[in-house]
Amino acid sequence: MTFEIDQVYCDNAATTPVTPEVLEEMLPFFTESFGNPSSLYMLSQDSRSAIEFSRDKVAKVINSNPSEITFTSGGTESNNLAMKGVCLPEITDDQNEIIISTIEHHAIIHPAEQLKSIGYEVKYCPVDDDGIIKIDDFLNMVTNKTKFVSIMLANNEIGSVQNIKALVEIVREKEKDFNKKIYFHTDAVQAVGKISIDVKNLGVDLLSISGHKFNAPKGVGALYINEYVTVEPLLDGGGQERQNRSGTENVPSIVGIGKAIEIAESNRENFYNHTKGLSDRFIDSISNKIPDFVLHSAENGLSNIVNFSIPNIQGEPILIGLDFKGIMASSGSACSTASIEPSHVLLAKGVDEKLALGSVRLSFSNSNTFEEIDYIVESIYEVCKDLKS
Repeated sequence: MTFEIDQVYCDNAATTPVTPEVLEEMLPFFTESFGNPSSLYMLSQDSRSAIEFSRDKVAKVINSNPSEITFTSGGTESNNLAMKGVCLPEITDDQNEIIISTIEHHAIIHPAEQLKSIGYEVKYCPVDDDGIIKIDDFLNMVTNKTKFVSIMLANNEIGSVQNIKALVEIVREKEKDFNKKIYFHTDAVQAVGKISIDVKNLGVDLLSISGHKFNAPKGVGALYINEYVTVEPLLDGGGQERQNRSGTENVPSIVGIGKAIEIAESNRENFYNHTKGLSDRFIDSISNKIPDFVLHSAENGLSNIVNFSIPNIQGEPILIGLDFKGIMASSGSACSTASIEPSHVLLAKGVDEKLALGSVRLSFSNSNTFEEIDYIVESIYEVCKDLKS
C-alpha cells in the first residue's frame, strides 16, 4: 500500500495547535487592545472586558459561576494552587491526610509529596486493571483525619475516566459523620472537550483546566474554586484574580482559552464520534497486523487515547522509527519524556515492568484521518519488523 503522507501528529494529549479561529480572537490583544486590565482608562477596560467575557465562557462550559473561575498559567499551577492553597495555611494533627490515586499526573504527586515535609501523610488509592479507582479501597481510606482529596477526572496516559460524582458523595457522607470539611479536587486537564463537565453535578470543590490541551495557547489555564472555598494564593502582589493569583493577566491567552473552550464544547460530540472511529480502526488493524499487540488504554475511557505495547520491543526505538516516518507520538507521559523509568500509571494498573517500558501512546484529534490511521499501522508494523530482525 502506498501513502502520500508527510507528517502525522497524534500526540494531542501532550499539546494541541492553536486553531486559526482562536488565534484570530487573540491577535488584537497583542497590538491594538494592549492595555493593562487593572488601569482605569478605556483601552485597559477593553482588556478587562475581554477577560471577563472569557471567564463567562469557561464558567458556562463547566456550569459554574464566573466568579468561581481563576485564570492561571496552566494545569500544573492550577493543581498546585488547589492543593497547596488549601493545605498550606493550616495543618493540625487531627486533620493531616491527603488522598490521591496511584495514577495521578506528577503535577499532583509532587506537590503532595512536598507537603509531607510539613507533616501531611499522603495516601495512595489503588486502581483496577482498567485504571479505575477501587470504591471499597477509597471508602476505607477516607478517615476523620482526611483534609484533601485529589482524583483526576480523566487520565492522560490511558484515558480512564473516574466516577468522580460517586467518590465525592462518599466524601460528603464522611464529612457528616466526622463533622469536618474535606476538600475534593479533580484534575480535569484531559477531560475538557472530551466529556461533559458539570461541577455542580460532580460536587467538587476545585477543578483544574489547561488551555493547550484543547487548542488554546500554552501558558494559560484555570482553576474552578467553589464560592464557599478559600485558597491561600501562591503568588503575592497586586491581588489580581480576586486575590487568588497576583500578576498582570495574560490577556491574549485568556481570550484564547475562552474561545477555545467554547469551540471544544460545541464540537464535543463530533470529536467523540470521529476519534472513537479512529481509535477503533487502529486497534482492529494493528491487532490483525501484530497479533501479540497489547492494549493498555481504558475500555470505556477517552475516545482519543490509545496506549499499547509490542512485547519485547521498548517504546523509545518505536517512537524514533515512527519519527523518521513523520509520525509524532509519545511514550507514557510527555511531561516526563527524559525519564527511562516505566510509566507509573501502567505499573499501578498491574502492567509488567518490561511491557510498561515498551508503551506507546497515540492521541488523536478531529484533524486526523482514517488514511493516517492506516499509515500509522503500516509504519508500526515495518518499524517493529526492522527492530526484531
